[in-house]
Amino acid sequence: MSLTILGVDPGSRITGFGVVRISNGKIEHINHGVIVMDTDSDFPSRMTELGSAFREVMEKYRPHEVVIEKIFLGKNADSAFKLGHARGVVMYEAGLGKATVAEYATRSVKKGITGNGGSTKEDVQAVLKAMLNIKAINRIDASDALAMACYHAFEMKKKAVLQRAVSL
Repeated sequence: MSLTILGVDPGSRITGFGVVRISNGKIEHINHGVIVMDTDSDFPSRMTELGSAFREVMEKYRPHEVVIEKIFLGKNADSAFKLGHARGVVMYEAGLGKATVAEYATRSVKKGITGNGGSTKEDVQAVLKAMLNIKAINRIDASDALAMACYHAFEMKKKAVLQRAVSL
């Protein structure tokens, strides 16, 4: 049996996505990319655009699991609120697509992928390219999304191992 995981790096202007499949205990890269919203549009229109484009991604890949970055409060509260709206749109569409939604903090994902929670985005990207055997990841947003998907795959595997150990 295989399991498809869609990682998402949500944004109000650019949303990254990365799709992996777990089959026979191995992680296989399926695709990655970005959804770029029209920056000349107002915010509500961009959220509508995000919903429509993300629905197409959901319909194309039919993931079992959608993994999304947990919100963090940076220096700009307005940006955090906009990120929250984008996350809401993605969660809504994931729910419509009957996918389970998981959330992880960025530091946890970086630590899980590279061994260091303070890794640069470029470090994470280099590890992902080697791990998934892909030549290039053109957008950092797509790389962040792939990291989310891969980290979730690791966490699921760890949980399965722990469940087997407890049931012995």
